[in-house]
Amino acid sequence: MFFGRDRLIDRLMDLTRRHRFVAVFGPSGSGKSSLLRAGLIPRLQHTDDPVLRSTALRVLTPGAHPLSHDRRLTPKDADGDTWLIVDQFEELYTVCNDPADRDQFIDRLLTAADPAGRLRVVIAVRADFLGRCAEHPRLTAALQDATLLTGPMSREELREAIVQPARAAGLIVERPLTSRIVAEVEGEPGGLPLMSHALLETWRRRKGRTLSEAAYEGAGGLRGAIARTAEDCYSHFTPAQADLARRTLLRLITPGDGSPDTRRPIPRNELDLGDPADTTTVLEHLTRARLLTLDGESVDLAHEALIIAWPRLRAWIDAERHRLRVHRHLTDDAYAWNAVNRDPATFYRGSRLTIAEEAFPDADRHSELTALEQAFLLGSLELRHREQQAVTRATRRLRWLAGSLVAVVVLSLLSTIVALRQARIAGQQRAVATSRELSARADVASAEHPETAMMLALRGYRAARTTEARSSLLSAFGSYQANQLTGHTGNIEAVAFSPDGRALASASADHSVKVWNARTHQVLATLRGHADVVTGVTFSPDGHTLATVSADRSIKLWSTATYRTSATLTGHTNAVTAVAFSPDGQTLAASDTDGTVRLWSTATRRTTSALPTHSTAVHALSFSPDGRTLAIAADRKVLLWATTSPRTVATFSGYQDVVRALAFSPDGRTLAAGSDDSTLRLWSLRTHRTTAIRRYTDSVTGVLFSPDGQTVIVPSAGSVVQLWNTTTRRTDSITVGQDGPYPLRLALSPDGHTLAAGLSDGTVELWSTETHRLDATLGEFIGASRAAFSPDNRSVAIAFADGTVKVWDVTRKRYRITLNVHSKPMWSDSMWGVAFSPDGRTVAAGGAGHTVRIWNSTTGREVAVLTGQTSTVMSLSFSPDSRLLAAGQLDGKVRVWDVIERRTVTLAGHKDDVYWVAFSPDGQALATASADHTVKLWNISTGRPTATLAGHKDDVYSVAFSPDGQALATASADHTVKLWNISTGRPTATLTAHTDAVTGISFSPDGRTLISSSYDHTVRVWDARTRRTLTVLVDRRQKFKAMELSPDGRKLVTVATGENPGPRIWDLDADDIAKQICHINETQRWSKVCPE
Repeated sequence: MFFGRDRLIDRLMDLTRRHRFVAVFGPSGSGKSSLLRAGLIPRLQHTDDPVLRSTALRVLTPGAHPLSHDRRLTPKDADGDTWLIVDQFEELYTVCNDPADRDQFIDRLLTAADPAGRLRVVIAVRADFLGRCAEHPRLTAALQDATLLTGPMSREELREAIVQPARAAGLIVERPLTSRIVAEVEGEPGGLPLMSHALLETWRRRKGRTLSEAAYEGAGGLRGAIARTAEDCYSHFTPAQADLARRTLLRLITPGDGSPDTRRPIPRNELDLGDPADTTTVLEHLTRARLLTLDGESVDLAHEALIIAWPRLRAWIDAERHRLRVHRHLTDDAYAWNAVNRDPATFYRGSRLTIAEEAFPDADRHSELTALEQAFLLGSLELRHREQQAVTRATRRLRWLAGSLVAVVVLSLLSTIVALRQARIAGQQRAVATSRELSARADVASAEHPETAMMLALRGYRAARTTEARSSLLSAFGSYQANQLTGHTGNIEAVAFSPDGRALASASADHSVKVWNARTHQVLATLRGHADVVTGVTFSPDGHTLATVSADRSIKLWSTATYRTSATLTGHTNAVTAVAFSPDGQTLAASDTDGTVRLWSTATRRTTSALPTHSTAVHALSFSPDGRTLAIAADRKVLLWATTSPRTVATFSGYQDVVRALAFSPDGRTLAAGSDDSTLRLWSLRTHRTTAIRRYTDSVTGVLFSPDGQTVIVPSAGSVVQLWNTTTRRTDSITVGQDGPYPLRLALSPDGHTLAAGLSDGTVELWSTETHRLDATLGEFIGASRAAFSPDNRSVAIAFADGTVKVWDVTRKRYRITLNVHSKPMWSDSMWGVAFSPDGRTVAAGGAGHTVRIWNSTTGREVAVLTGQTSTVMSLSFSPDSRLLAAGQLDGKVRVWDVIERRTVTLAGHKDDVYWVAFSPDGQALATASADHTVKLWNISTGRPTATLAGHKDDVYSVAFSPDGQALATASADHTVKLWNISTGRPTATLTAHTDAVTGISFSPDGRTLISSSYDHTVRVWDARTRRTLTVLVDRRQKFKAMELSPDGRKLVTVATGENPGPRIWDLDADDIAKQICHINETQRWSKVCPE
């Protein structure tokens, strides 16, 4: 059964009817193989069309030796055509290294164009190999009119591909889950194999016949399911098996060279690298987990999606990319040597042998190389040895004898020392291995579970302070604080107003809660402490406490005076789904996904009752206004419990699906309950009967009563909120935000005038219930372009794309001033350059408006407007005495202002945009970085250039002076950092570890370290003397476009684009971070809620 591609299959059938040679092109993960194997082939097997009827159907992949398929390339000797389906045609370019074999194989396929040949061919090719196909003229000609492109599936096709297989198997897919998967796959390149795996894992976690959103979350979601499966499989291996699994998976990879990495099918005997029993175990487990496929004697990755979706494998590949390329060449050359009867003439010599020897030293050869590869490399080494012996045999013999004598003497003297040191070295090696393993696990967990990652990284750092441990520790802590300066980075799960209406709390899938001033719309606090999705939030009736619940199985109570945790309540055994305070504030009710409701005393922080609901999950709770009754949404019914003597007093049933929303009317006479069956029912609490039923077009996931009890508010289909007057029966509506994959989360202010709507994009909209107009959007993403620290390290000024500059208080962790260029934000005047004056009194900013503005950094009052810029201002820098301000512009010019006398000098000399300007420590020179690939040094007194530093091969984005003014560091789009001697104007070093454009550069205050940021998702800390990497800060969701180091060198601010954009402040003191994590763990009780 194959669903969702009927129209594409029809087009393919029509194309094969008109052409005997057809090609299907599409990106990796677009469903090419499934289209052929599960779509085309069944159609051909059951077709009544005499043109398409086949005498034989054959499927193959080219592999390393495509001509080995000679028999399958030969049509069957019978009437009718033989169909040949060639999947993964790109293997001709990734694993076949013989151009002659490649061309001959293609020529054999192209014989299909002749009807007399009785052969029809359909090939499936990854889209990024179209250029390679064009290298063959006849193939190019054949593809002109016989090509089908597999693009992304439409929403309807995706929905069919999700729902129909389940329906055929007698299963049900929850509608919110279907909508969520469709939304996630729709924007995910190569998302189909990820979807397939995620649905399989969801099916394994199903309860009954239903594939639920909770099971999908448990599986890890779209991107996390494969990684979670792989990690679970990997974690069950012994250390020896884990190492064998790493080596096995790396053998199945062909590293890309300017193109994506690809899988590499191999013969089974290439994996005879260790204990045969371990090899069998590893292959069985990886195959059972659907990570590998075994086809006879061939082993392959199940899909290339694994390469991208599993962070651990991605890290292995990145770490060993050069070695993998060497290994692939060694394997191919060893096979070629064996094919010519092991002719010594084909042995490696010179630099090729040196490279292979360095990649595979003696200690690694037995575990990393096959017997054939070892024999080839050892033969090459032995040949070199014999050739060298023939030249210097006599001299070597004498040296060897002398060396042996010395060795005997030395060994006898050092044997005791060696014995003592070996134990210590062995202990250190074990600690380093443990540290690296924990660091690798932390890196895998960092994006989705930074709390777990922090705990693992801390253990790794304590075991051994390796570069990996330090990097993981800083990266995990940075991910944990990722949304401090922004809105939420995950969908909104719940919103709640404080009793006085002045504050609004929002809970998010990003594991945080934000508290907003409902009037000024500013963030009051970001509450971090939960280790998973925060599923519910509510204020106590007196407003002094905020309660939050999470999928991490905990409940947290927060003081609204300090916004610190006052208690963490544990005891639930599954994700906590809902929370509610009793009207007197003495009791807290919480429910979870195992169907248990617990009542807690807010005074003693202990459980007073555990109410069994005999259901699989409870999705909503609500206390009646008098506090005597607790309503519980348990599966497809509503239970009413008497709180004074816990017992069921009524059960409301009749629903056809799960009940997800509850609300009592203010007078306590009516209960509203909404369900996934698209109905809202009003129940009389006196008669226990339904008084009204409203039907909607989608699940009813929320319900609210207005303060006067006359209006019921319900989130309807998509982004529509309906307001139903129960007296007049009139319905009004408000259309909020955009239709997202997650349900709207609603809260009504105590006065009923403001409706808060939490959206899928992590924002909260505030709407007037009287005018139905949008009053504000909280947490709306606005791109940041630059950031700068104040001289006292206490503030950070951030320039935004809407023309505003915001000043962040580092200590209080909130924005204290917003500096507006206009009375309201204007995107046409986006800010690009920002700088604090060295005396800390002012902040300057400039951008697309061709002006530079200066504000008082304390009051926010504008003190100067510098006009005359002729283009967008990209960078600003104050001189050390705060008197001069330099501005780099997109027209290649630099304006230098005397901010006191308002005089200006123009420095012209660059041939393209100026991206960065920086004064020397003594203020006598100015360095400018440009898109013309150069850096210029200017004499500030004369306004003339003193040197032009050329050497970069692409745009230079940033420049920094060393503290002593003797050296200059530059960052370029050519992926490198260069260090220059200012006196000679010559480069002294080139740092090449980045794999994408380097966008920022800075020296530490003592000049000992250098920090660089890059679009490759990393920030690197270098030893300025040895040029070695000390620490790597990583966030795969961010492409860093600028950075600045704090004056004391302890913190770093970055701005980024990417999946999780925005500004972020990083701590760089690993020892201090370790202490902070210990404190957080103790206060938040993570040891009880964080998975290992």
